[in-house]
Amino acid sequence: MAFIKEENEDVKIEEVFIVKQEDTEEQTDFVMLKKESEVLNEMEEKDEYENHDDFIPGEQTFSCSQTEKSSSRKRAQNTGTKSCFTCQQCEMSFSQHKKLKVHIRNHTEEKLRTCQQCGKRFAHKVSLKRHMRIHTGEKPYICPQCGRSFTQPGNLKVHMSVHTGQKPFTCQQCGKSFNRKGNLNCHMRVHTGDSLFTCQQCGTSFTQKATFYRHIRIHTREKPYTCQQCGKSFDQHENFQVHLRLHSGEKPYTCLHCGKSFIQKGHFKDHMRIHSGERRYICPQCDKSFNQKRHLEEHIRIHTGEKPFTCEQCGKSFNRKGILNRHMRVHTDEKPFKCGHCGMSFKYKVGLKYHMSIHI
Repeated sequence: MAFIKEENEDVKIEEVFIVKQEDTEEQTDFVMLKKESEVLNEMEEKDEYENHDDFIPGEQTFSCSQTEKSSSRKRAQNTGTKSCFTCQQCEMSFSQHKKLKVHIRNHTEEKLRTCQQCGKRFAHKVSLKRHMRIHTGEKPYICPQCGRSFTQPGNLKVHMSVHTGQKPFTCQQCGKSFNRKGNLNCHMRVHTGDSLFTCQQCGTSFTQKATFYRHIRIHTREKPYTCQQCGKSFDQHENFQVHLRLHSGEKPYTCLHCGKSFIQKGHFKDHMRIHSGERRYICPQCDKSFNQKRHLEEHIRIHTGEKPFTCEQCGKSFNRKGILNRHMRVHTDEKPFKCGHCGMSFKYKVGLKYHMSIHI
């Protein structure tokens, strides 16, 4: 049986389809976010350079003759036509003369502005200015809600969907919504079956090439992303980015209700269910519901009797990792709970709580 994985819009978003579509844990899609932000940045750049006379004189090749230019422009305005000027090399059409001139540089490789640090050349002043932020580290575009900053305006626009929760792009076939059009287009391949990349080792198929390559690393065990601070390596770029926040202390996802911040979007979503009262995870045996998946998993072990967390010193097993950590203090004699009045320490919180009654 073939499986189809779809990349969703959130942080590590892979969904597995077996006949029907089922949601799994969601995280941010680095590849799709990059593509979406690049498009937005290009739009910002076009808006900016269209207001400047930053064009390089050179050979002009147009489908419309110079004598027809004025009348063609008028016809385009009257009829709504947007493709008067056509590139003779690739037949791409443009509604404005200056846009065609900008496009022609892609063929002539006429790039006059050079970065003094890396030697990369650009056709537009605004492109060089945007590139320089890579070297300077400047991030002038700041999120008004969480303070996170970005080098490009398009990246900020994509980021804002994290706070607004808006998902304006809806699949007409299954009703699923997305916060970016690129993710909707990717999702549509699940219905059409187009552009599927299939793993030759396990038969799993993917709608995106980047997701397919990420999956291949499961088989090759390649971990190309290495933390320079602690040496830990990762097979996925998004997991590597999340790990870096452990060192930097960055917590970009902030709850607007209580102000608590989180490193991962998945943890932030779990937290938001505390305020909304949503309990989407239901025990199939007793119908008890939970707001987090891990709480349901812990609860199910009560029914199954499974105790996967075992003490290596005495062999005692527990159904929750937190209980094992608490048990380990028996062997280590660790006393993390300290009285602020007399300095006396305790292994367990309940011991400190009982002790505090002495000072009251």
